[in-house]
Amino acid sequence: MHFARLLHLVDSAIPTGAFAYSYGLESSVTFGLIRSGFELRNYLYSFLQQVASLELPFLLSCSHHAGLDAGLLPIAEEYDALLLVPVLHRASITQAKNWLRLLESFYPDAALADISRWHEDAGLPLHFVPAFALALTRLGYPAIDIQAMYLHMALRDQISAAIRLGLIGPMEGHRLQHDFYAVFEELLSRHAGRGYQQATRSAFLLDTAQTFHDDIYSKLFQN
Repeated sequence: MHFARLLHLVDSAIPTGAFAYSYGLESSVTFGLIRSGFELRNYLYSFLQQVASLELPFLLSCSHHAGLDAGLLPIAEEYDALLLVPVLHRASITQAKNWLRLLESFYPDAALADISRWHEDAGLPLHFVPAFALALTRLGYPAIDIQAMYLHMALRDQISAAIRLGLIGPMEGHRLQHDFYAVFEELLSRHAGRGYQQATRSAFLLDTAQTFHDDIYSKLFQN
């Protein structure tokens, strides 16, 4: 039942705001980085590689400081400094608030509000990745499951955005999602044991497209 509860927390119907964001997919299409199904597949692989190299180390490091000790401070500072794209920075903070508000309603005795208060006292914004890891660790989930579920959410939301943008149909999208699960084990294995000090960015062209998202004339998504 513990794992079933985790599956529920990352279900697409959970109102954490993830489906309001395209994470650069929309701007990548607008600026010509994705023009075919083949290029979409390449984009998704690059996107997941960056999620694995950048986010997984922070998820692991945060899971070691769920007690909100002083060791969390450099992690929170570093993650905030690495979110250079304004729209992603805003989206991350919004999702973190929604995520914690939801989990506090599910687990009122887990004192999850302490996570928000700790960041407020530190003068730092609470982002979704730290909030995701800290909350689930405090609820008893192991780091490897937290990392796998985060990869799943990242891929799922990109596939959903591609379907709503009309790049692919629902059946093709879910077949593509199924195919990409084959690379999860390799990504998790490659970045196993890496802490936040080993986090790296690997998809600078995608970052550039995200930066110009606010210049898109017509948008389906907030970013």
